Order: sequence, then structure tokens, then C-alpha cells
Amino acid sequence: MSIEQALALTSQERTAELDLEQLRRLVGLVEYDTGADPFPVTGWDAVVWSVGNATQAALLYQAVFGMELVAYSGPETGNRDRHAYVLRSGAVRFVVKGGVAPDSPLLDHHRRHGDGIVDIALEVPDVDRCIAHARAGGATVLEDPHDISDAYGTVRIAAIATYGDTRHTLVDRSGYSGPYLPGYVTRTSSAGTPTGAPKRIFQALDHVVGNVELGQMDTWVDFYNRIMGFTNMAEFVGEDIATEYSALMSKVVASGNHRVKFPLNEPAPGKKRSQIDEYLEFYRGPGAQHLALATDDILQTVDILRARGIQFLDAPDSYYSDPQLRARIGEVRVPIEELRSRGILVDRDEDGYLLQIFTKPIGDRPTVFFEFIERHGSLGFGKGNFQALFEAIEREQAQRGNL
Repeated sequence: MSIEQALALTSQERTAELDLEQLRRLVGLVEYDTGADPFPVTGWDAVVWSVGNATQAALLYQAVFGMELVAYSGPETGNRDRHAYVLRSGAVRFVVKGGVAPDSPLLDHHRRHGDGIVDIALEVPDVDRCIAHARAGGATVLEDPHDISDAYGTVRIAAIATYGDTRHTLVDRSGYSGPYLPGYVTRTSSAGTPTGAPKRIFQALDHVVGNVELGQMDTWVDFYNRIMGFTNMAEFVGEDIATEYSALMSKVVASGNHRVKFPLNEPAPGKKRSQIDEYLEFYRGPGAQHLALATDDILQTVDILRARGIQFLDAPDSYYSDPQLRARIGEVRVPIEELRSRGILVDRDEDGYLLQIFTKPIGDRPTVFFEFIERHGSLGFGKGNFQALFEAIEREQAQRGNL
């Protein structure tokens, strides 16, 4: 596969009418020659959720997050086990599943973990090649390569295990034109975009963060290096992410073109429990902690979501008056006061700058949350904001009695 093929748009990106220049800006896409890659990854396919009430969750993602319902599978379509709703915003695809049958594995997953991500599905050009390499490297193959078909064509899929109860389904949909997968039907909803609202409030998936147990971060970094051919993109240890009370360590692995990025966190020793310790306790093990959703107008995104009831972590006023911050970030596209009024953080590195903000946990358990990110050249993850972010999370932990 050439560099041009490696940078070709995925089916989701084409449907979203994105182009390569937009993706370079939105998610930091870079050139990459996959010719020698034993496990080439085209990009994200879907983030699959297990939730307590998929019908209501699907409405939440439409009415609040502005996503579009595009497909459905459930008892009415012959799937007696579950409801599954497929939602889209730009190149982001969520599949929200909830158990119907009392013995549904989805209900078992939800009883243990609460609302969370069961599958980070990836689009690949050659499922068999990827699985052969993964098996040779010792990965746990959950599903061998096989075809599923309907009137729209054929999809080839397989699956491997990653941290905790999370999986990566590998999908080759190059021979398929249906709304999602065989077994799903096209479905739309009257919960459309309100008059005057933008077509979408986020366009792409930037990265997915995984939390793992103490001592396991390097194990999973090695997994993504050896099994999936990912490269190490960043490392944050020691005082990079630490406060007076708690700390964590983080390393970032990425596919060659940086479409798919996985920061991996583990707790570090501290006086009190870190956010990773809290997550591991309430999620009952390792899992995906947050999704970073790329937007080209973070101010508009925050204004809309806040008006619709989404709660964000608050940054202290001292963050915005810090002269070192002002000196470090230089000029950005909006005045600092506009960022202050919304609680948006800003960071700069050698490649450019980024704007970012984090929601509070989106479910009942203090586990999964969202980040919204607007990149302007920066390929980083907001290292300069770690201290302020970590302290904001600690304040929330203290209010919950979990610090």
C-alpha cells in the first residue's frame, strides 16, 4: 500500500464529506507508507457501547450531541437479544447497544462495568493478514475471519482482545454498501437537528484513552507495538501528570498515519487515589476512559452542549491569568477571555497549538467522559494543561468522596 493509499479517505470520512486537509487539521493526520506494515489500519470503524438503556441513550446522543440515527437492529429486525442503534456525526460512528433478553451478555457486561465501551472497531484493508500477524504474536483471537452478507454486499470481520473486557473488531467493508453491517436496517429519527443548529458539532474521532492497572501500561504499549504495528508517539511520567495528592503515568501509541491514537494510562503512587484508581474501582477493571472528539469550532460546540445540559470540568481563573501560560501559548484564534468564559484550555507545542475541554462523567458511575479538541497544527495532547486538568478532576473526586 502506497502513501497515497494510506491517506485515502475511509468510507466514513467520505460519507461525512471530509477531505484530507480537514483531517490533517482535525486529528493531526500524517503521511505514512504502510508497505512494510504487517497490521495496516485504515482508520476508525465504530465505537460500540454497552448501556443500560440503549433506546434512551440513542435519543441522548441525537438530542444533546447532535448525532444522526442511521441504522438499527433489534427484535423488530429478528435480533431478539438486544437493541442496537447506529449514530453518526461526521466521521464518528457510535453503536449503542442494550440487552433485551434477560440472559444477554450485554446485560452481564453492564452489571459489571456500567455504561461503557465494549468494542473499538477498526477498519483494515486485509482482515486475514492482520489476524495471522496477531495470532503469531500471541494475541487472543476472539473471532476468526469470516464473511457476513446481505443484499448490500459482504463484510469480512474478525476480533481480537485488548485490555480488560474491551475488544478490537477488525472490519473490511470495501465490498459493502449497506447502512452499517448485515443484520441492520436503515433507520432515521424525528429527533433531528433543531432549526438554526449546525449540521454537526463534532467531525472526527481524535483518540481513545484506555486505563489499565498499575504495572500494566508497558505491557499494553508492547501489545500495540508488536501486534498492531503502532508506534510510540508520546510519554508522560513523573511530574508530567502529578499533584500534591495523586499521579498517573501515560504513554501514547498510534497507527502509522495517526488516524488511530491510543493513550494508555496507569496509576502512579501518591498520597491519595488518582483518577485512574477511581476509574478502575468503579468500572471494575481496565477499560476505555474517554473519547476525544475533534471539532473545528470548539467555542460553538461548548456553547451548544452547555445549553443542552452537558457539564464540563471547571478550570480555575488563576489558570487564565498565569503569566507563564500567556507567554507560552502566544497568539491563538480567540481571546483568552473567550476561553476563560467557557473553561476551555489551551496548549502549544513545536507544531502549533490546541484547544480542549473535558466533560464530567456522562453516566452514573465516575468512569467514561468526553474530551472535545480543536487542533491548530499541534500533534500533542495538551501536556501543559495536565496540572490544571488533574486538579479539576481531583476536586470532582473529593466531592464524590473518592479522593
